[in-house]
Amino acid sequence: MGVSGSGKTAVGTRLAEKLKFEFLDADNFHPPANIEKMKHGIPLTDEDRFPWLQNLHGELSTRLNQSKSAILACSALKETYRAILAEGLQQVRFVYLHVDKETLAERLQKRAGHFFPKELLESQLATLETPHDALVVEENRPLDEVVDTIVKAVTGGEQHR
Repeated sequence: MGVSGSGKTAVGTRLAEKLKFEFLDADNFHPPANIEKMKHGIPLTDEDRFPWLQNLHGELSTRLNQSKSAILACSALKETYRAILAEGLQQVRFVYLHVDKETLAERLQKRAGHFFPKELLESQLATLETPHDALVVEENRPLDEVVDTIVKAVTGGEQHR
């Protein structure tokens, strides 16, 4: 979890590969209306996000009920959003990718082909409620180092089989 530009997709993809889990990008589950709002620089409201979050919860629930593991890259900016995602799913753990504002802005400036405009960063930072129950990882380090830190934390140092 983290704001746009924090590395959720890069870290999540690599983490899923390393742990042999399925990777899910929450951006792929946004309804078209949400994507249109963001493309036009309009921040999403809670009302926009709640159905999306409930859909993501359903995706996680389905996989966990089938004894499958997944990595979900999702902003999950507020405690209420994280509660929706994890409701009734004891296995869900959050990893907060913390990145300083300057690095985020630089990354968003360089990013191409994504619907999220850099102008919405301030809105996300204002909405972000720093999680108190997540693994916090400084993401402005090399990708493999970040992924190894997360793997060690979630597996107790053991490589997942």
